[in-house]
Amino acid sequence: MLESLKNKRILVVAAHPDDELLGLGATMYQLNKYYSCKTRVVILGEGITSRADERDPEVWEKELRIHNENIKSAQQAIGYNSVKTYNLPDNRFDTVPLLDIIKIIEKEKNDFQPEVVFTHHGGDVNIDHQRTFEAVVTATRPVKGEVVRTIITYETPSGTEWRASTDPRHFIPNMFVEVNEEAVKAKIAGMESYEFEKRKYPHPRSPEALKIHAQRWGIVVGKEFAEAFSIVRCIS
Repeated sequence: MLESLKNKRILVVAAHPDDELLGLGATMYQLNKYYSCKTRVVILGEGITSRADERDPEVWEKELRIHNENIKSAQQAIGYNSVKTYNLPDNRFDTVPLLDIIKIIEKEKNDFQPEVVFTHHGGDVNIDHQRTFEAVVTATRPVKGEVVRTIITYETPSGTEWRASTDPRHFIPNMFVEVNEEAVKAKIAGMESYEFEKRKYPHPRSPEALKIHAQRWGIVVGKEFAEAFSIVRCIS
């Protein structure tokens, strides 16, 4: 599968800092190291302020600064080309007009001209992930002249698997990327860069859990390690 993405321009749209690592950190590492892809990550939300009862970015100024520094450290661990951050309110994307989120994605798309977009699974329990997916699908409608030919969604451990068992919108992957141990270690190192997001085992974002998760998907497809995705659209 990665061979088909060789030399492609890839846009990764994430709701929060760390989602880009959780979703496709190992895959992105290999795409950039071995397949000469040019990859831009767009992070829509600031990722911190929902931890207070009321949103007040000034109260979280120090943490937000550290969070932005952590993004750069994570980028270095994975080796992707560029990152653009926005400051949409954390876990409050449902208070932002969907059109405003769409406009951000359209702007980034027009600037970067990606052939492939990776983004969140639309059935995640997190509202920001859901709105991000909706905005990406709307901003990349397959009309004449649309540059995006492939849309792929990723899971976000601690946001995807916690969907209610009776909900019909579960993540059902139809694309698996074999990743090597070096890529898994890079993903874990990048995730550990996020001071406010990393967790201890058995949390899904812990280093041990991330490795186990890669092994789990590897077992599903007869490989040692893998990351799983769902192809929404692919125009060949």
